[in-house]
Formats: sequence, structure tokens, C-alpha cells
Amino acid sequence: MSNSSLLARFAALDSAAVSDALDQLGLPSGVGGIRPVWGPAAVVGYAVTVGLEPRTEGPAGAHIATTAIEAADDQSVIVVDNQGRTDVSCWGGILSLGASLRGVRGVVADGVCRDVAEARELGFPVFSRGSIPATARGRLQQRSTGEPVSVAGLTVGPGDVVLADETGLVVVPRDRAEEVAQIATTIVTRERAITDEVRAGARLSQAMHDARLAGEKEPVR
Repeated sequence: MSNSSLLARFAALDSAAVSDALDQLGLPSGVGGIRPVWGPAAVVGYAVTVGLEPRTEGPAGAHIATTAIEAADDQSVIVVDNQGRTDVSCWGGILSLGASLRGVRGVVADGVCRDVAEARELGFPVFSRGSIPATARGRLQQRSTGEPVSVAGLTVGPGDVVLADETGLVVVPRDRAEEVAQIATTIVTRERAITDEVRAGARLSQAMHDARLAGEKEPVR
């Protein structure tokens, strides 16, 4: 399966369905608390990772996340590990502009961002723990890019599939992505059938039996 067709399969899913599939496989099932900072949004793509740390003394270098953006493309989601800090922005408007111009699909940050209006005007999805005006300059530096990072306890490796929406964030290891997509698609099909029955007047307790939701054979009554 091509990279683009795999992403298209995940784009038809939501974080809850993918979480259920990850659960079935014994993989981390996702996290909440990292949400879109403007309007309804959903994003899915291959992770391009950035690790940040507090600024130390020494010569100034490239601004945080700029090298990651330059390495990204139109199938990428930038993933920023700022260790959940909420006292300093780890993503801003010029970064949103640069990423948008490269076709990047969005950013997921374990931290907070600024310049929310600029991201909204660009239509660029930003997911974070909130917003703050305080700049990263003089406060943060880039620890790594293109290496595994941790986001709210989830390990994210370069190239992993990242899906974020209004419900939460899920991360799918790249080598399990096709398997997860197949299971999640089956879950969506099953739940749509249950939804149709409920809309048609079926009893909720009958249509929404736990065994059926789990894809198991229901007990004989």
C-alpha cells in the first residue's frame, strides 16, 4: 500500500476508532488534553519529530522546529515534544506559515503555542495544550529532530502515523499501521450498523451489546 493511500484510510477514521484498534493489539490507546487551538480540526500524517529543552548558554542557532519543517512535506505532521510545558510557547505564527507553504498537514505539540489568529488565517491545524504569548526565544532550544520523542507519555518515532482530532491524539507505529487501519475500519463499519439500528428504533441495550461492540459473538439468550 502506498504512503498516500494509507493516510487516506486513516483520514476516513477518527481517534476513537483508531484507539479501539490499538487496544485490540495491546498498543498504547492514545491521550487527551492536546486539542485544536482554533475551530474544529482533524489532522493525520507521518510524524516529523522535534525535541525541545530549556535554553542553555552558548551561541544562538536556528530557531526551534525550522529544520524539521524544512525536512517535511505534504504527508507530514510536525510533532513537538516540549515536555508538556505551559509557561512558554513552542510554536508560533512564522512556523505555521513556513509549514503551511511546504504543505505540512499540521502540528501536534506537547506544550502551548502562540499566534493562534495567524494559524487560523492560514487554515493551518495546530494542536497543543493551549496558548500563551511568551516567546521561545531565550527560553527553549532544539534538542533533536528526526529522533523518537515523547508526547503526553506516547512514544512517537519519525514516520509513525499521527492522528489528532477534537477527541484526542493517537499514534500508530509505522510497522503496524496497515493492521491498525484494517481493524479500525472494521470497527467503524460495525458501529455504523449499530447506529442505523438505533435510529430505526431498536432497543439501545440490545443493539449496543458489549459483545457486539467488541466484535464477538453475542451470548445466546
